[in-house]
Amino acid sequence: MTKPMDGVQLAILNNRWESIARKMANTLLRTGRSGVLATARDFSCCIVTGDHKLLSAAESIPIHVLVGPDMMARSMAEFHPNLRKGDAYLHNSPYHGCSHAADLSVLIPVFDDDGRHRYTAVVKAHQADIGNSLPTTYMGAAKDVYNEGALIFPAVQVQRDYKDIDDIVRMCRMRIRVPDQWWGDYLAMMGAGRIAEREITALGKEVGWDHLAEYEQRWFEYSEGRMVEAIRKLPKATVRRSSTHDPVPGTPEEGIKINATVSIDPDEGYLDVDLTDNIDALELGLNVSEACTRSAVLIGVFNSLDPDVPRNDGSFRRVRMKLREGAVVGIPRHPTSCSVATTNVADRITNPIQAAFAEVSATHGLAETGAILPASMAVISGTDPRRNTPFVNQIFLGHTGGAGSPTHDAWLTLLHAGNAGMCYMDSIEVIELAYPIRLYDRRVVPDTEGAGQFNGAPSMVCEYGPAGCKMSVNAVSDGGINRPKGVRGGADGGASRQLRKRADGTLEELPVVISVEIDPDERIVSYTCGGGGYGDPKRRSLAQVAYDVREGLVSRERARSVYGVVINADGSIDEKETARLREAA
Repeated sequence: MTKPMDGVQLAILNNRWESIARKMANTLLRTGRSGVLATARDFSCCIVTGDHKLLSAAESIPIHVLVGPDMMARSMAEFHPNLRKGDAYLHNSPYHGCSHAADLSVLIPVFDDDGRHRYTAVVKAHQADIGNSLPTTYMGAAKDVYNEGALIFPAVQVQRDYKDIDDIVRMCRMRIRVPDQWWGDYLAMMGAGRIAEREITALGKEVGWDHLAEYEQRWFEYSEGRMVEAIRKLPKATVRRSSTHDPVPGTPEEGIKINATVSIDPDEGYLDVDLTDNIDALELGLNVSEACTRSAVLIGVFNSLDPDVPRNDGSFRRVRMKLREGAVVGIPRHPTSCSVATTNVADRITNPIQAAFAEVSATHGLAETGAILPASMAVISGTDPRRNTPFVNQIFLGHTGGAGSPTHDAWLTLLHAGNAGMCYMDSIEVIELAYPIRLYDRRVVPDTEGAGQFNGAPSMVCEYGPAGCKMSVNAVSDGGINRPKGVRGGADGGASRQLRKRADGTLEELPVVISVEIDPDERIVSYTCGGGGYGDPKRRSLAQVAYDVREGLVSRERARSVYGVVINADGSIDEKETARLREAA
């Protein structure tokens, strides 16, 4: 294929690359052993070029893949300068490009017929257990990586000539609390990576490796051009906003306030994000790794622009970041713990960025997304009395959190900003079969939405407990004090809350960071964060308010007081009284 590449060829090859990433993801979903993979889908698959640029990441979790796979592949090549066909590497070091230690990744270099390293397949899968000192992969209170206790693999070779290096496998099986579950997930990850290797090799032979290299260049150039077009639709502006994580022991009294300054230069087609004005890293597990810091910035940017702009190295070139080494967000130094890097404080980077875009343009940006990790997403552990075997699993029993946008209501089950709605909620029947747990209640809470012209998601409440055993529950929640903010006149979303329900029905408020043991006759009650609203609630469509009331999402009283819409007992709209209320506002 020697002719210049046209737009049709570009589109066809882009779909071919995305189909490879989808095959990787389908393999992992269908063969993963843990509920984290096989039910919740907390994983991502992507492909980076031989010179370590993100090429394709179809249907992946943004905080996993926007930045990080490129850094991990680079560290793999630096640590192992003589890469060979049949190699595979374990990587989860947050100091060398991984998001956090729980996101164990398999990296497989792919070669052409001449032995030249052309691509790297990256399979990232969140682990239910990675050897932490507590049975959880989110150690909010960890003073450093040693206190965290996780197994750290900075691009450690785990296969040579397509065969496992047993020393590494034995180490994992000895240290991880659920070795058979880990082994099943490892095999699923390796299978996904080897499928990518097979498919990429076939594609290279079909169309030619040099033609694929030309595609990379053209695809990145096209993506960069689309990004420039999107930026030029914005006004020239500089906006400083902040978002604050709830205080926990070890944080400043106000919590962890994250400041972001966003500068838009439509003339030159660049966006600049400055995160240097933030506190130093804390002796906690809430610090954000460099990969997650950079990804969180890009999530806020892409949430705010034309959704058709491709997400790859080409478009990333138009976003310049200023980070500070040794800060709570930025570039952490070893042994700083980044145990919770993918979620809590990372979202406090994304939120002010997408809100800044909303501040400068009524057709861009988002309100703030709801905070996590609520107790309905805790890591549970114990001994299953049905099998007399240990279990560790992160549950996904309930999450909402979506933010209002300039044109639409929130995506209800977004989960959090870094996830973008990719993870599934647990099936009640499946999780009760797999683990000794009972779910007693799961529903949306009325009148908790971030009211706006376009609404943020309402909160959700879940009530669950162990079935015939004791159960440890570990979680790091946020958003109980600092609720998700609305923008352009929109209201804040609902707050999170978590409680222990005793056997006699009394409720005990639980702290933000919880590590509790629940007796067989006790339960956890968890309220998730909603999402902020976008725009004045009194500009919301009358028909939509009536629908919200009819569906039980909004009470008639709230419809009147917040939206200025009077709903009669039969569900009809009192148009005269509604007009009076809205005119008075």
